[in-house]
Amino acid sequence: MLPVKKTSKTRTRSRRSHQRLKATNYSVCPKCSQAKLPHAACDNCGYLNPNITLDLAKKESS
Repeated sequence: MLPVKKTSKTRTRSRRSHQRLKATNYSVCPKCSQAKLPHAACDNCGYLNPNITLDLAKKESS
């Protein structure tokens, strides 16, 4: 069977409202105060926790 009435844009968009993109959470690096992803090493300084700091290779421009 076919629908009796057309589904409005509002009803369609309300139904799909949970499919939107979620905002990315960021936390602040305690060493350099740059934004970083939680539970991940800092892209700027390599800090992860007090016991672990990653040595980041600096890119050389030539």
